[in-house]
Amino acid sequence: MDRRPDRVAQGMTTIGIIGAGHIGSTVARLAADAGHDVVISNSRGPETLADLVAGLGPNVRAATAEDAAAAGDVVVVTIPLKNYGQVPAGPLAGKVVIDTNNYYPQRDGQIAELDREETTTSELLQQHLRESHVVKGFNNIYFEHLAALGRPSGSDERTWLPIAGDDAEAKETVVRLFDSLGYDAYDAGPLAEGWRFQRDEPAYVGPYGDGGGPAHPASAEHLAERLAQAKRYADM
Repeated sequence: MDRRPDRVAQGMTTIGIIGAGHIGSTVARLAADAGHDVVISNSRGPETLADLVAGLGPNVRAATAEDAAAAGDVVVVTIPLKNYGQVPAGPLAGKVVIDTNNYYPQRDGQIAELDREETTTSELLQQHLRESHVVKGFNNIYFEHLAALGRPSGSDERTWLPIAGDDAEAKETVVRLFDSLGYDAYDAGPLAEGWRFQRDEPAYVGPYGDGGGPAHPASAEHLAERLAQAKRYADM
């Protein structure tokens, strides 16, 4: 499959964001501050994002989900999991898609495949986006901590965020994007291993501020320990 040039490495990336909630808005701010162009969308229409866009600067514009998908060199999907089937697949073909989704049955309803642990949230999205390269990321950190913990490359207080994906080149693209936003990426393996930093696992939220407390950096070693502590329900 042909791919677009790696504009992340060239430093002129457009980040498409589908979903303008806490994580989507935070990623938009980090990306704009890092010099990326950002096209952000929500389910209610571009006009409802006027105040958000005005506060993020000239590099950010609002659009429909289809337009954000088409414009982005890398696209972040950050919506309630129950709506993953509404993500526009066509304009995302061949692209790297970062999936921030988490499963909350009280919000999303019961999803039998997840309840039986037959698959993971990001694998569901990958099945829907068959021609895209899905990488799980940004899902295990509280948005206020994400906004606060970015540090320059080489900093002693650099924080690591886990990623999972089946395509090595796609993961390298995400590593470079994370670096531009002030974070290092910890490769947790293929998409099937994304459950290790899903909701209620030790690597979820806690590494960056237990109990929702003040943000603190998370080293690669600390994150690796938390990932290793993950337990499937069947093993508990």
